[in-house]
Amino acid sequence: MNREWDDFKSAMAFLTIFPVADRVEIDTPRLARSMGFFPAVGLVLGLGLVVLNWFLDSLIPRPVLDCLLILCLILATGALHLDGIADLIDGLAGGKDRKSVLTIMKDSRVGAIGVVGLVMVLLLKYLSLYNVDAGLKSEALIMMPAAGRWIQVILASYSPYVRPEGGTGSAFVENVGEREVMIATGTLIAAAVVLFGLKGVFLVFLLGLVAMVLLRYFERRLGGVTGDVLGAATELLEVLSLLFILAIY
Repeated sequence: MNREWDDFKSAMAFLTIFPVADRVEIDTPRLARSMGFFPAVGLVLGLGLVVLNWFLDSLIPRPVLDCLLILCLILATGALHLDGIADLIDGLAGGKDRKSVLTIMKDSRVGAIGVVGLVMVLLLKYLSLYNVDAGLKSEALIMMPAAGRWIQVILASYSPYVRPEGGTGSAFVENVGEREVMIATGTLIAAAVVLFGLKGVFLVFLLGLVAMVLLRYFERRLGGVTGDVLGAATELLEVLSLLFILAIY
C-alpha cells in the first residue's frame, strides 16, 4: 500500500504544480507505475474545481466563473498540456512527412496556426463547460480532467515512443504496461458510473472509440507518440468529454 501511495504522489507531482512527492524517490519504474493513477489525479483536480464552484457560485456570474474554473485547472497543472496541443497542431499543419512533423513539434517557437488551434481548444472547452446543465456541472468538472489523463495511459501503453533521442515522455511510454492500463481504466469506469449511472458506461465507450481512433491516427501519421502528443490528447479528451456529456444529456 505504501508503494501505491508513493506512486500516486509521483503522478500528482508530475501532473500538477503541487510538491507532494518531495520525499519520494522517483525513478523510471515508479514513473511508469504512476501512470495507473493519472485518472485518479484527474479526479482530485476535478474535486478541487467542484469545491471552488460551490464557494464562488453565488458570488460570481456563471460565464465568468466557468472561465475561472478552466483557468484554475490550467494553473494547477502548470499549463503542462497546452504546449503539447500547440506544438502538435503546428507540426501536423506544417509538416509534409513524419520527420518534418516531428522537427516542427520540437521547435520551441509556436507558429500562428498553433496559437489559433490553442485558442480554439480553450474556447471550445469554455463554451462546452458553460453549456453543461447546472445539475451536471459538478459531475462534468470531475469527469473532464480524469478522462483527459486516462488517454495518456492508453496512448503510452499501446504506442511506441518515436523520438530515438528520447524525451520527457519516453520514461512513461517505454515502461508502462497492462497493469497501469487496468488501474487507469477501472478508475475511469468506476468514476463514470458513480457520476452518471448507466450513461457513464456509454460515455466511457465513446471515449474508448476516440482512443482507438487516436491510436490509429498517430501510428499512421507519426509512427507513435511523443510527450507533446500525450499532452495534446489530454486537451482533446477534456473537450470531447464535455461535448459527449452535452450530447448525452
